Amino acid sequence: MKIVQINTFPYKATGAIMLGIHQLLLQDGNESYVVWGRGRDAENSNEIVIKDELGVKIHGLYTRLTDRTGFASHHATHRLISQLEIIKPDIIHLHNIHGYYLNIEMLFEFIKTHDIKVVWTLHDCWPMTGHCAYFDMTGCQKWKTGCNNCEQKNTYPASKLLDSSRWNWEKKKELFTGINAAIVTPSEWLKNIVKQSYLSDYPVQVIHNGIDTELYKPSSNEKLKSKYAPCGEPIVLGVASEWTERKGLNDFINLAQENPDIKFIVVGVTPEQQKKLPTELVGICRTNNVNELVELYSIADVFFNPTYEDNYPTTNLEALACGTPIVTYDTGGSPEVIEDALVNYGTIVGGLVKKETTQQVNLNKVRDEIRKMIGLVNTPIVNVGYSTRSVNVKEKSTIRALGKEEYSLRERCRSVALRYGKEQRFAEYIELYKEVLS
Repeated sequence: MKIVQINTFPYKATGAIMLGIHQLLLQDGNESYVVWGRGRDAENSNEIVIKDELGVKIHGLYTRLTDRTGFASHHATHRLISQLEIIKPDIIHLHNIHGYYLNIEMLFEFIKTHDIKVVWTLHDCWPMTGHCAYFDMTGCQKWKTGCNNCEQKNTYPASKLLDSSRWNWEKKKELFTGINAAIVTPSEWLKNIVKQSYLSDYPVQVIHNGIDTELYKPSSNEKLKSKYAPCGEPIVLGVASEWTERKGLNDFINLAQENPDIKFIVVGVTPEQQKKLPTELVGICRTNNVNELVELYSIADVFFNPTYEDNYPTTNLEALACGTPIVTYDTGGSPEVIEDALVNYGTIVGGLVKKETTQQVNLNKVRDEIRKMIGLVNTPIVNVGYSTRSVNVKEKSTIRALGKEEYSLRERCRSVALRYGKEQRFAEYIELYKEVLS
């Protein structure tokens, strides 16, 4: 197979998925290429970088003036098309195609003209709307029939002047339909969104995000735990690449101020955010040290993900893999790993809190759910319905040593997370490629 993948960055969660699939393809003897528009330079001939720093700035400015993101970056897209004409791929696998680096009109006209098969992993809702990447917080339903008068014009991809949401929606519909494509969503939630959109005629397969379970695993660091909780307080951790409004930082702040007997820690804040945090909340700037992140996940009693808009956050999986139960909102695909564990394996790995409105939760309910999980994690043995399906073969002996029907909450979390190993998930993409080509 000859596969070309395209994404905004070679890093973050979407970039990691792209590169993981890429490595597996190469290992199996396939011809694989990865393309990105922003980030590091290429390291070998299988990596194609079309970045144009000036072009990104111009594209960003164009978006802010016209609200037509995805319709600039002509030079970068021309370079990409030139490479595609040389490679002649069997499949083009799209990831995020927004981010001020690509002209979607040029790319999709090329795809249609050459009748190239497409696999498209949707990491958010942008391909189905006239502007936004998510619409949960506004409760907007215009994307179903035709966007207009966008309530989120000032959010990413922000426009400060015009509202082109109607034009965008109609243009995207024209471009994104009528191709030979299969769509992948990381969550059942997003699959349901696709089936209500103008992309509904395409086959849709759910492939959940995967993680490196050999990297993300329980790690003992009593010194680190004592540093953040010197009096032995339970630790509640939050991790995000960006602590924007939709990620729920304000909820973290309020809970920390109202629950002084619990140590609340957030990872991923900017230096500016860190300075503004109240003393009750520990803020750690974004770290690229995975081992440090693993240790933080491991010392936490609960991982709290107060996201108001999300697809399928890998942070939930990372926490579970480190043996830490999660509490999150019933938002997008965030609750799915908790629900899957309960429905299919009869085991609890966290708690869900329903939102009162699109932009509000009852923090008392959140507090109660967090405290419940803290109580469970500090209970030596929790009686659960044991299922061999939920336990990785490598770790079965560890679970059995604790008793056939009894094992700790941390063991339970780890056993569920092992089902989401990146190798299994990436292998599903390889099988999908074969199916598309056949």
